[in-house]
Amino acid sequence: MCGINGIAGYNGDPIHDIGIMNECIIRRGPDAGGHFTDERRHVVIGHRRLSIIDLSEAGAQPMESHDGRYIMAYNGEIYNAPEIREKLTSSVQGLSFNGTSDTEILLEAISVWGLKDTLIKCRGMWGISLYDRESGSVMLTRDRIGEKPLYYGMVNGQFVWSSDIRAIASISGFNNPINKSILPIYLRYGYIPAPYTIYKNVYKLTPGTILTVAPPYSIPLSPDELPVNAAGFDISPYYSICEVARCGQAHLFDGNEEEAADELEARLKNTLKGQMLSDVPLGAFLSGGIDSTMVVSLMQQISDRPVRTFTIGFEEEAYNEATFAEATAKHLGTQHTQMYVGYKDVMGLLPVLSEAYGEPFADLSQLPTMLVSKMTKEHVTVALSGDAGDEFYCGYNTYKDAKKGLAIIQGKLGFLKGNTRRSVGRLAKGLDLTLPVGTGYLRNNIHTLNQVLNTKDTVEDYYRAMSDSSLIYGLIPDKALLSHMPSVSDDSYTDGLLPDGESNLMLMDMLQYLPDDILTKVDRAGMYYSLETRIPLLDADVMEFAWSMPLSYKMDNGITKKPLRNILYRYVPKELMDRPKKGFSVPVSRWLREGEMREWAEAILKNSRSLASEYINVAYYDKLWNKYQKDGNWSKILWHTLILCDWLLKQ
Repeated sequence: MCGINGIAGYNGDPIHDIGIMNECIIRRGPDAGGHFTDERRHVVIGHRRLSIIDLSEAGAQPMESHDGRYIMAYNGEIYNAPEIREKLTSSVQGLSFNGTSDTEILLEAISVWGLKDTLIKCRGMWGISLYDRESGSVMLTRDRIGEKPLYYGMVNGQFVWSSDIRAIASISGFNNPINKSILPIYLRYGYIPAPYTIYKNVYKLTPGTILTVAPPYSIPLSPDELPVNAAGFDISPYYSICEVARCGQAHLFDGNEEEAADELEARLKNTLKGQMLSDVPLGAFLSGGIDSTMVVSLMQQISDRPVRTFTIGFEEEAYNEATFAEATAKHLGTQHTQMYVGYKDVMGLLPVLSEAYGEPFADLSQLPTMLVSKMTKEHVTVALSGDAGDEFYCGYNTYKDAKKGLAIIQGKLGFLKGNTRRSVGRLAKGLDLTLPVGTGYLRNNIHTLNQVLNTKDTVEDYYRAMSDSSLIYGLIPDKALLSHMPSVSDDSYTDGLLPDGESNLMLMDMLQYLPDDILTKVDRAGMYYSLETRIPLLDADVMEFAWSMPLSYKMDNGITKKPLRNILYRYVPKELMDRPKKGFSVPVSRWLREGEMREWAEAILKNSRSLASEYINVAYYDKLWNKYQKDGNWSKILWHTLILCDWLLKQ
């Protein structure tokens, strides 16, 4: 696990700039650093290393291929690297390796098979930059689903890339303006979806793609300022989760539920054998929920020693699952460590959120995720996680709620057809935009009615409508932005792509929410403390099998994540797990109204007032804040705004 940087077509001091960029990502790679420079083509590549496999100098980066053609800086892990090495040595006569690092194996595989064919063979997570000395081309690629980050863009006429957007912003003379058009999207979701970032002309590389840029290293843009393929610049997919989903649903697994659990367990155990390889101490997060407990159960089955597990408990009982985690750890026989945290611990994190996440990011579960990562790093360098169970096995209640909600609306408003319904919707929209903030729930109810009346009769469109908020319209000072909001995956998803509504909602989340929220949260939290996180449920073989399961195998009669439960109950008594889901968060919605956190929030608003007025309607925010202090409404949109203002103050 590492961090990568680079500049192609540099016009400044490359050693100075790459040094500053490397310093920005030192938490991603505290063990060593280096750079490569091609003065002829003005290319410089930087790297910071967190040593996991082969701790010797044989794994140092940037690394040159044996034939001298390629220079690679790489962030991630290739779990099946030993198998790839074996294939290479059996097919290439006389090939030998300097060490055992997956970096060297990956680079030699690319030299033999090419980048795309190599990535298809790889099982792992990655953000890769590859420089071809022959052609001068730079290739960037990101793993299939987006575990590892990779930013790129243009700064002062230079093509740049990095694992951390802060490193790009550190380049001499950086003056890319804030992308105002993405702010309504950020306020809606609490994160910025790919390919956008907080800055203009800086982008997130979409998962499962390869970007190639040739001299003179420039990005052609569409009218809406998104990169487009042209001579010398190309972004092409090597993997499509949509195609995997469609293929899986078209060729459903024909065994019964028990046989499906058997197959999934076998694939997960095979995945874990690769993901548990490490030359440094390794453990796992154990929240006490279905997903992490299932992962730990299988880890303990294939391990010859007690697995190290880590849990944080919360002083707030409504949010605490530590007692359940402790009980399951005792049952499984793991070497368990837990720590209780509370208000003071969360307050200590608030000043570093902008640094840890690089751009505005406001998922409240980032707070406990950072706390458990910090505690875990005190004992191990690698931690496995149970993330992605909800998205692949129908775990979110919102999937059920959306389908039920649409059915209720269709029943109650079924008498409104076609043009009549849309006419009423236009009236509701007009009323929605004129109501003052003080009308509280009335305004939000009118807005919801407006959204529903203008929603197509699909669960996907209903799901989109429910994620919107009328408060965004009041918070954005430039109303023109609301008419020209960028298209994101949720909004452009093709309704009915898969046979049933729940599967479509899961796929929508895999395209946007999972990579841009959940995986961003986990990666940045871990990397802030130099902790590598690995997610077994995102292995390609596991993902592809998950999509071949019938929906009824995943959720039936109100029971969610059935395959994971069926595996788990083979190792942990059902009575230890049979309880309502609590989630992984802290009561910020209450804490923002009291004590130090309220003082923190009000100080941010006061100190950022003049700076933030260009991006949000501060007078409208004041009204929301005052109303919130009285009745506790709208804490989510307020938190999104506070994180934005805090980020602005720290730039």
